[in-house]
Amino acid sequence: MSMIIDRRLNGKNKSTVNRKRFLERYRKHIKNAVSDAVNKRSITDVVSGSEVTIPTKDLSEPVFRHGKGGKRHHVHPGNKQFNPGDRIKRPSGGGGSGSGQGSASNSGEGMDEFSFQINHDEFLEFMFDNLELPNLVRKQLADMTRFETRQAGFTTAGSPDRLNVVRSLRSAHARRIALSGGSRREIRALKKELRQMEVSPDEADQLRVIELKERIRELNAKVKKLPFIDDFDLKYNNVVKVPSPSDKAVMFCVMDVSGSMTQDIKEMAKRFFMLLYLFLQRSYQEIEVVFIRHHTAAKEVDENDFFYSRETGGTIVSSALEMTREVIDQRYNPNDWNIYVAQASDGDNWEGDSSVCTKILREHILPKVQYFCYVEITDRAQQNLWHEYQTIAEQFKDHFAMKQIKSPGDIFPVFRELFERKANA
Repeated sequence: MSMIIDRRLNGKNKSTVNRKRFLERYRKHIKNAVSDAVNKRSITDVVSGSEVTIPTKDLSEPVFRHGKGGKRHHVHPGNKQFNPGDRIKRPSGGGGSGSGQGSASNSGEGMDEFSFQINHDEFLEFMFDNLELPNLVRKQLADMTRFETRQAGFTTAGSPDRLNVVRSLRSAHARRIALSGGSRREIRALKKELRQMEVSPDEADQLRVIELKERIRELNAKVKKLPFIDDFDLKYNNVVKVPSPSDKAVMFCVMDVSGSMTQDIKEMAKRFFMLLYLFLQRSYQEIEVVFIRHHTAAKEVDENDFFYSRETGGTIVSSALEMTREVIDQRYNPNDWNIYVAQASDGDNWEGDSSVCTKILREHILPKVQYFCYVEITDRAQQNLWHEYQTIAEQFKDHFAMKQIKSPGDIFPVFRELFERKANA
């Protein structure tokens, strides 16, 4: 099978527009390649770009050709084996004469391919295509630590570097017109009278000419005394500092680390958490991550301990939910932060504790968060925590979602289902 590789350079982004058109045209092929890459790769290089291969048959362009035209009669030899519309199979084993396309293969068929690379940003674009964050809202400005300067009209005082020359000259011109308007009107009237008196032979009119010229000279001198520009005319750009709106989000990673949680289950949970973090990065400028792990007791830890520290013992999920509530109340005001909680578990929980979890979620957590997603990672039937959470799903369907993951190949499909764009969005 022959392969065509595009190695053309994109100097100074001259072909950026054409590339976007190309990516849009073959969106289906690229999305399939991205989905395969997500399912096969480790989480460390899940967004490092990808190679996409497109069969050349899908690259064909429609063309116009001139037909022979007119009416023609053809006589074809008959046969006893084929009927009109039958498709003739290619000879197997590479036999028969072909058109020269493709390379030799034991299937008797070949196809040229076109391969190209998509970069990190393009990979993410197709990876999260048609996904959205539920209840994405802009919170109030917190801390007021970020400011940006903005134009806010003009002022009569300021530093020379902010002088607005056009506004200043316009103001000076308006001032001169306003202060000299009466004198200029009088000058125009005197000049009109002067033209009439100058042609008069009367001696009295000639004396009047002298008076008119003197008065015009005085008025012109008065007008010229007006300064071209005055301090009053100077206009400066007025710049003010305003708080810059920034969306902030906090992501809570809550995971069971009891004895029933194997390292394979933790690795699948890690991939899911990483997908959620990458997805949040596309919508928020500032993101904080809180790791809370639990067995019979909950503890806030760093990322390394969260995924790789070994624990044994039973499971009390309510301890982690209670700690999540405490951290939200102490550090993340819902008025300032968009709060997302992702919980991963194999579903095991102390039987008497599941009802406590429901109470904490309903009364203290779900009213404050944008989204709470629970993934149960197990290849068994759903456990008691799953059934308990089902009673919450209907009541908080806009803020709560739950899915089951059985194998690593389910992670990305489940993620897409959780964050799939609603039809009315």
